[in-house]
Amino acid sequence: MKVINKNPPREFMVGTHEKFPMKDCAEIILEDDEQVTFKTNNGNEYDFAKKSWGYYASPSLNGRLITFDYRACLIRNKLSNRYFILVVEKNHEDDFYSYLKSESCEIIIWMDDTKNLNKIKQYFDE
Repeated sequence: MKVINKNPPREFMVGTHEKFPMKDCAEIILEDDEQVTFKTNNGNEYDFAKKSWGYYASPSLNGRLITFDYRACLIRNKLSNRYFILVVEKNHEDDFYSYLKSESCEIIIWMDDTKNLNKIKQYFDE
């Protein structure tokens, strides 16, 4: 693994309606079968792993992700018709819903519930 820190970070504006600065702080170059664990100050974790065929972009949606106090959600930006998978930290749902409203986004499906995941599977099995 190689980490390239950006000092100072590259800063750019993001947001559909309310613009706010985003900081690009580092680049991480992973080799196959290497993982990076992101941690918050309160101890929550999020794993990202490199494989020969691509990436595991998340721990299991209805397993380890939940034990780390996160929920995965598929959303759509109604203005651009672009879709995103977001990971929401437990007890931060109010901030998440405010963000969705301010960015003209809608929830398509919560992907941390096995019932919802089975609905997606069933749709594509037909």
